[in-house]
Amino acid sequence: MKNRRTQYEIYWEILTLCKNPKSYTKIINHCNLNSKIGTPYLSFLLEKKYLILLEDKTGSQYQTTEDAHVFLSLFSKMYKELFNKYASSK
Repeated sequence: MKNRRTQYEIYWEILTLCKNPKSYTKIINHCNLNSKIGTPYLSFLLEKKYLILLEDKTGSQYQTTEDAHVFLSLFSKMYKELFNKYASSK
């Protein structure tokens, strides 16, 4: 049985992907989301100022902001700590 990702894992995946600007379609496809599910995640990250929307004549792209690096760092540290302990207890 596959475990579902938490919302925090999805946020982490989006923010990590968008360190370099990415289109909406690229984010949705890469993160294995659909637009109904993906749009609220992107809206939340924009609201928190963890993502910015870059627009030019070729289209719109999302990019991770400096503010998001704190979340990415803390989440990565917590995730590694949890799974390193879990792996060593087997």
